[in-house]
Amino acid sequence: MARVKLFASARQAAGTSSEEIAGRTVDEVLQTAAERFGSEFVAVMKTCRVWLNGEEVVGTTAVGDADEVAILPPVSGGCVSRSKIEEIIA
Repeated sequence: MARVKLFASARQAAGTSSEEIAGRTVDEVLQTAAERFGSEFVAVMKTCRVWLNGEEVVGTTAVGDADEVAILPPVSGGCVSRSKIEEIIA
């Protein structure tokens, strides 16, 4: 079984940050995760990127027992306030 690591909204939807999930390909692992974690997780998955052992992959990529599948929702950053920027560069 692969170790599936869940981040941000994917973690919240699944209710866990990590889970062992069986599958021979990334698609099979994701399908099992979707069945296990439900509709809220499926909705989040539509915007996620999937990485296998630190590299972005496609669904047909083979998965082994020692592999780590990371599910990463998009991230947005905040902005430091103008006064803080002026303070930093002063």
